[in-house]
Amino acid sequence: MITESIILAGGLGTRLRDTVPDLPKCMAPVAGKPFLSYVIDYFKRQGVAKFIFALGYKHEAIETYLKTQDIDFDTSIEEEPLGTGGAIKLACSKTSDENVLVLNGDTFFGISLSELDSFHRSKKSNCSIVLKPMKNFDRYGCVFLNDDQSIQRFEEKKFQSKGLINGGIYCLQKSKFINENLPEKFSFENDYLEKFHDHRPMFGCVQDRYFIDIGIPEDYRRAQTELLINT
Repeated sequence: MITESIILAGGLGTRLRDTVPDLPKCMAPVAGKPFLSYVIDYFKRQGVAKFIFALGYKHEAIETYLKTQDIDFDTSIEEEPLGTGGAIKLACSKTSDENVLVLNGDTFFGISLSELDSFHRSKKSNCSIVLKPMKNFDRYGCVFLNDDQSIQRFEEKKFQSKGLINGGIYCLQKSKFINENLPEKFSFENDYLEKFHDHRPMFGCVQDRYFIDIGIPEDYRRAQTELLINT
């Protein structure tokens, strides 16, 4: 079972600056507590025993909050922006398990971790992406699968009447990822997933569960009521 998680929480949150000017995006208050707390609490209930927080922008605010929480955690701090891939690679040095869950601290996706774990192991996957079915969207790119659920291709953001989006949750086989000899700074999405999916076993695990990304003010406002109901 997956018991360790890397949470990416180093984003600048530029689109929320007017709404939440002085905090990292994952610390934006939702119904009286930081958004990040909903992510932590949910995945703690799902079986995650240790959290590694990949931090950057205003990391002190996040660290101060984490010290008040009853969780086993460590931090990985970027001295300069490393991109999503560089942040994950740096945080991997703090993990001990071979299969590691990777999450975004500003997105909530209520997946079944046991389902992802079984899928990942059965496929002998280097990286399994949890995909969310969605209708009438243009904010996200689309992911297409082959019949065996391996990744066929990624498509750039444009309007889609329906499709599968990358939900920002991954089960990563750490040693395979580290051994790719990737640079210090890189995009996990562009320089790892898109570059290697044709040559490595990478699969999409479809889960039609509650999803919200607070990256824009409209969805941040929606989270104020929805998270209480859906977590």
